[in-house]
Amino acid sequence: MSQEELNFEIDNKEYGADQIQILEGLEAVRKRPGMYIGSTSARGLHHLVYEIVDNSVDEALAGACKNIKVTLNKDNSVTVEDDGRGIPVGINQKAGLPAVEVVFTVLHAGGKFGGGGYKVSGGLHGVGASVVNALSEWLEVEICRDGKVYKQRYERGKTMYPLKEIGTCEEGKTGTKVTFLADDTIMEEVNYDFDTLKTRLRETAFLTKGLRIILRDERKEEPVEKTYHYEGGIKEFVQYLNRSTTPLYDDIIYCEGESNGVLVEIAIQHNDSYTENTYGFVNNINTPEGGMHIVGFRNAITKTFNEYGRKNKLLKDSEPNLSGEDIREGLTAIISVKIEEPQFEGQTKQKLGNSEARTAVDSLLSSKLELYLEQNPAVAKIIIEKSVLSQRAREAARKARELTRRKSALEGLSLPGKLADCTDKDPKNCEIYIVEGDSAGGSAKSARSRATQAILPLRGKILNVEKARLDRIYGNAEIKAMITAFGTGIHEDFDISKLRYDKIIIMTDADVDGAHIATLMLTFLYRFMPELIRQGHVYLAKPPLYKLERNKKVWYAYSDAELDSILDEVGRDSSNRIQRYKGLGEMDAEQLWETTMDPERRILLRVTMDEETKSEIDLTFTTLMGDKVEPRREFIEERAKDVKNLDI
Repeated sequence: MSQEELNFEIDNKEYGADQIQILEGLEAVRKRPGMYIGSTSARGLHHLVYEIVDNSVDEALAGACKNIKVTLNKDNSVTVEDDGRGIPVGINQKAGLPAVEVVFTVLHAGGKFGGGGYKVSGGLHGVGASVVNALSEWLEVEICRDGKVYKQRYERGKTMYPLKEIGTCEEGKTGTKVTFLADDTIMEEVNYDFDTLKTRLRETAFLTKGLRIILRDERKEEPVEKTYHYEGGIKEFVQYLNRSTTPLYDDIIYCEGESNGVLVEIAIQHNDSYTENTYGFVNNINTPEGGMHIVGFRNAITKTFNEYGRKNKLLKDSEPNLSGEDIREGLTAIISVKIEEPQFEGQTKQKLGNSEARTAVDSLLSSKLELYLEQNPAVAKIIIEKSVLSQRAREAARKARELTRRKSALEGLSLPGKLADCTDKDPKNCEIYIVEGDSAGGSAKSARSRATQAILPLRGKILNVEKARLDRIYGNAEIKAMITAFGTGIHEDFDISKLRYDKIIIMTDADVDGAHIATLMLTFLYRFMPELIRQGHVYLAKPPLYKLERNKKVWYAYSDAELDSILDEVGRDSSNRIQRYKGLGEMDAEQLWETTMDPERRILLRVTMDEETKSEIDLTFTTLMGDKVEPRREFIEERAKDVKNLDI
């Protein structure tokens, strides 16, 4: 079904100066930037780029833009250039100003408020350009429209001169070029991360079939440039996300259509993993908390597979229906809807509230999926057989869970025998160290502050949950010890109000093996207790790499650079005694307390996750911890040049 048939056509007459509507002024943005971009940290900084890019993407969604180029300039300014229609330059009658000046200087002004400029749009829904302008030291906009080039400059949101004509452009060429320098008096640091932008822009290109996005970094001696262009759209997105697993069937099941003004596009494929990776997007905006489009998707999947399984005798009469979780085991799915007036819960647009989206997704997917399964019975059988295995594993896990609960009730909620718990019972004051090995565990138990620090030593490497179903996870002694100690339960039983410790600190050796053990633990927490990471309860301890003794004085260094700095200060000669720690077990209790456990002196790294790049986080865990070797090798080779010390 083409965009023309869906009435997503362009009408240049509809997109003129008077379609830019004004709702209110701009004064509050610089005073309360967090209200508009979430924070003034790195996340908020990158959000400024996304807002300008989203305006260009809206042109692509309207069918008027094929290319977007994002450049990180040497002075840390950013340029976003597109070949869309160009922001209107005529006088807006209500404001008495050129429409482009209204867009950049008036909050809640744009072509996205029913004025006919756009059918669908993303971004901050009309405040993006003005917010970026308000939070920039300076911003310049150049517009190519009607054969002429126009320019205007703003400084901290204020117009520096009237819109002026500065030249002519090639016949038929149109577009907008925005360059801005984020204000370092508001943003904590103006330093863009190429990989963060790369992830978001690649995702945007997948979601906008045919759009070409170029990301160029000119801050280094050798400029780096990446191009993202996917004619297959979200089908290629699923293929990309499944590259570290083995798909169960060759097809990517795809459907698109329109219902009640909602444009729906869905792509799905099962793989041999045990993790569901479902991502929802509304007008290209990621909705990590789901919403009505995800509800409709899950309803359709559960209903259609159960009906097909019953009808074709793939499910026995004596067996219960498959649950949605069983069917979605190992599923990678992209659900993208375009809707004219999206209603989001919360300003961060993390959950869609439009009920018509649920109906549209449910009805479209149900009919298209039913047809696909009828035409591809071999694929249907593979999916249902995997779902039945999942159902059996889930039932075994349920029985193991209930047995654990009964034991706990009889034994008075017994904690793991190897856990050295703290005496303070207020979780806000308590922390638990998950320690690699009995030797380091013994030192940690001697070193700790008994009132507030609990120690749980783990023997060897825990189960890789990326390669295991729930029943095996519940049967693993080391994982069971962690689950019991934390108190929250996992998966559908998870309840953060029962968390027994404010900080969960992973303490492993500062070597490759230690990093692997830490990654195994993080994989478990991310897959089964992600809320602990979201709410900032998970940390990595950073033990020292070196101990330097000189004239009965002791220094600890946490990196090669820090050791060099200490040596420069104290002098480099034979009176220095330098010990390179190979593991936590080499430290006695006093050293472990001084370097890694004393709240006054230790270094803890908080583990965080950015919901906006969740698909890339999922792919990273699958790549590192999954079965396929080649994607893991590529991942390591691509990042090898950035590794400074393999022991850190």
